[in-house]
Amino acid sequence: MKRETGIYKTTTTAGETVRAFVPHPLPPLNPPLLLPEPLVARLNATTTAVQRLTLAGAMVPSADWFLYGFVRKEAVLSSQIEGTQATLQDVLTYEATDRAQRLDDVREVCNYVDALTYARRELANPKGLPLSVRLLCEAHRRLMQGARGADKQPGQLRRSQNWIGGTRPGNARFVPPPPEEVPAAMAALEKWLHRPDPLPPLVRAGLAHVQFETIHPFLDGNGRLGRLLIALLLEQWGLLPAPLLYLSLAFRRRQQEYYERLSAVRSAGDWEGWTDFYLECVREAAEDGVAVAQQLFHLLGTHRKQLLEQRGVTIPALQLLELLPLHPVVTLNGVIELLHTTKPTASKAIAVLEAAGLLRETTGRNRDRVYGYREYLEVLTRDDAPGPHSAPEPARAQSKSRSKSDSAGRRHH
Repeated sequence: MKRETGIYKTTTTAGETVRAFVPHPLPPLNPPLLLPEPLVARLNATTTAVQRLTLAGAMVPSADWFLYGFVRKEAVLSSQIEGTQATLQDVLTYEATDRAQRLDDVREVCNYVDALTYARRELANPKGLPLSVRLLCEAHRRLMQGARGADKQPGQLRRSQNWIGGTRPGNARFVPPPPEEVPAAMAALEKWLHRPDPLPPLVRAGLAHVQFETIHPFLDGNGRLGRLLIALLLEQWGLLPAPLLYLSLAFRRRQQEYYERLSAVRSAGDWEGWTDFYLECVREAAEDGVAVAQQLFHLLGTHRKQLLEQRGVTIPALQLLELLPLHPVVTLNGVIELLHTTKPTASKAIAVLEAAGLLRETTGRNRDRVYGYREYLEVLTRDDAPGPHSAPEPARAQSKSRSKSDSAGRRHH
């Protein structure tokens, strides 16, 4: 049975008459979303995978360095879905040196990390903002800070019509709700997030993502913020202790199906198809995370032993190794600060780790040298190169009328 998930409202934008879609509030009704046996089996397998990821996070010596790498990996992958070309190596190098070849792309990734850090801090603070439209607006403000986001009304629900796909409203693949409908639609989503619901929290997080994407409440950044919302919900609802899931890798691997599943909810009410797809992506991402966590844990143990056997090993060199998971790209000045030591002592620590094959100089320069924790980075950056199916680089310098179109629809999501 086909389910109606919203209504169309005729509106005029950029001189064209279009049908804008206004989604019904969650949860899905007429008929309600039910979980048949295959979906229950999928949910159980996914829940088990998420629980194993939680255990993997608890297994590492420091949850901070586990979280450091995984949050940045998710930030890179989520931004790549939107067309940025920055890699995790680019971001880590920028954090260590303040230099980057793709500076605008790298800053967009760093903005994602800032937005997530801000939102988590607010939610953890008893006096902070709850999970709400206001919190999402403040996260959006941080997501869009900088030159690229300056004309996208950062931190504000959109006040003009946008569209997705196509070169103009008339040939758009999808037209979200008119701007006057956005506040009420977002308020309804917020209310549902705080209301008891018989659906499992893992499923609810997936539904919330679709609803946010369908409302498309901002002029830009909706895809990244919608995926960030999943991370916040999984932590807020106790499914993960921290945002350890880099779900965007699974979405990027199936990018075309990701868009098709979102579209099928709007056009045919296929919440079941979306839920099956989403749960499979979560399971895959959780299993990826477990495998990477195990590899990193094993790697650090091996490297401790390797360094202890290294001729001329020093206490500062051992201390530096323990700090590298949180600082996998370093400079000499950075090591001086990390170890609170002198230049000769820091230089010696770097030299010992280089001799052991753990640090590698990456610039080839004699001055301002940069060192990477080689094998650790190889594990962490696997699969983070921009894929062949990534969205094209969005046009940035648009006219006023084009800027209202969410980069003229070229940013697919």
